[in-house]
Amino acid sequence: MKTELVTTLKRQATKILAELHDTREPVLITEHGHPSAYLVDFEDYESMQNRMRILEGIARGEKAVFEGRVYSESEAEEKMSKWLK
Repeated sequence: MKTELVTTLKRQATKILAELHDTREPVLITEHGHPSAYLVDFEDYESMQNRMRILEGIARGEKAVFEGRVYSESEAEEKMSKWLK
């Protein structure tokens, strides 16, 4: 992963963005020697957000199973009947 100073980003934003789009490799931005932010390609960010939503849905489902909040197939069909017609 590439690392850039925030001052370099300010001075060479166009160049850094062009490299980011070419390599699709995230850039770690540092301030005063400490990590501050990641610069990522737009499409990669959108893809990460979609994957996160899927994983959150799976986690909610696992929690529901653990808590016993589950339905049989017939119970689920009954509860969802207004959407299945």
